[in-house]
Amino acid sequence: MSSSDAMVNGNGSGIPGGGPGEDESVGTVVVAVITNLGIAAAKAVGGIVSGSSAMLSEAAHSVADTVTEVMLLTSLKRSAKPADEAHPLGYGPERYIWALLASIATFVGGAVFAVYDGIHTLLHGEDPGNPTLSYIILAVAFLLEGYSLLVAWRQVKGEAQRMRAPLRLYVKHTPDTAVKAVLLENMAALIGLALAAGGLLGAQLTGSGVYDGVASLLIGLLLVWVAWELGRSNAQYLIGRPLPERMRTEVREELLSVLHIEAVLELTTLMQGPSEVLIAAKVDFHDLASARQVEAACEQAEAQLRERFPAIRRVYLDPTPTPTPL
Repeated sequence: MSSSDAMVNGNGSGIPGGGPGEDESVGTVVVAVITNLGIAAAKAVGGIVSGSSAMLSEAAHSVADTVTEVMLLTSLKRSAKPADEAHPLGYGPERYIWALLASIATFVGGAVFAVYDGIHTLLHGEDPGNPTLSYIILAVAFLLEGYSLLVAWRQVKGEAQRMRAPLRLYVKHTPDTAVKAVLLENMAALIGLALAAGGLLGAQLTGSGVYDGVASLLIGLLLVWVAWELGRSNAQYLIGRPLPERMRTEVREELLSVLHIEAVLELTTLMQGPSEVLIAAKVDFHDLASARQVEAACEQAEAQLRERFPAIRRVYLDPTPTPTPL
């Protein structure tokens, strides 16, 4: 079995990022929200006092992260609503809509401001103030962001181990995009803090605002990458992403193991959330099977699939005869 198959198949218990990790995802995002809210205010004060564009860019970065994480919390809560008459397939995909909006907030609220401020500093210069307060704020922010990253890292590492997948592969392919967002944003935050400190130090040693402007630009480009990566991940699930090929093969084999099912003519799988998968198939039943036997076979097929893959929530089987060759 390949590593990517192991990630989605794990020990036969479900899809990555789902089930036991749901409450943990909420806790991870809450920690990130509280952390970023305080850091944003402190960075803004430090940026105003020191006159550093990199510090102001970092403040915008933290504000964007806070808005992003509030949207992620919204996505986790709204996507957990049960199916109803208005939404018979549930609210799972709403998670990806809000997460996509969060990536846009990262781009507009953080990246655009940082790039603009960096270019403005390079073109017009700046009057550097006392950087002492900014250094203190950056040091405290580094500790807080480091703690938030540690919380997210532990969850992602635990989920990857549960699914028997390499950590890097899990982060790349996990459908739990909320935790992926927190992980990437905290990593970007630590890099951004290092860039801001470098810009402050360069401006302090040389008296030139060029270093600070370059640091601001680099922070902006870093946020552009984060926004792109998160937007791309969520867009894939909004468009509609099937189960991996290996797992589709196993679903097909499970269906064929049911008495009275002779062939699976067409199989459609759709991942609607980290722990919510839909299966639809055109199935050819034995010609001599009675209506009662077909009904029993459908019930048995659904029970087997759910037992093997608990993330499968809905199974629709359409009795369809195999086309007769002309």
